[in-house]
Amino acid sequence: MYSEKVMDHFTNPRNVGEIEDASGVGTVGNAKCGDIMRIYLDIDEDGIIRDCKFKTFGCGAAVATSSMATELVMGKTVQEALQVTNKAVMEALDGLPPVKVHCSLLAEEAIHAALWDYAEKNEIVIEGLKKPKNDIHEDEEDGEEY
Repeated sequence: MYSEKVMDHFTNPRNVGEIEDASGVGTVGNAKCGDIMRIYLDIDEDGIIRDCKFKTFGCGAAVATSSMATELVMGKTVQEALQVTNKAVMEALDGLPPVKVHCSLLAEEAIHAALWDYAEKNEIVIEGLKKPKNDIHEDEEDGEEY
């Protein structure tokens, strides 16, 4: 069963769309379920996220986690955005069913991918940021739980 917050972010998603000339764009997917998430960041000269948009192809939980992730990083510094985890996304949504936890992992990876793109475009290193995966299941064994 989905929480009221998940349903609200699914039926009334925040920050849907694209940012033209975005500071960073991150696209990740999940080959097992077919979800694809793209996050756009507009980051100012002080490293503050001024705007964040998303486009997601996937289930209701994927849309809801994308929407919540954009809300969580808006107005944050690059370093603060890096600290937004899948657990933080799930907690902000009052939880997800176990079979939908991968959607929150996608949201975390999409943020990281957008930050990675920003760092590459600006030839900077963001401490603690690792190269993102295109598919969140790249390193998992078949049958492994998330």
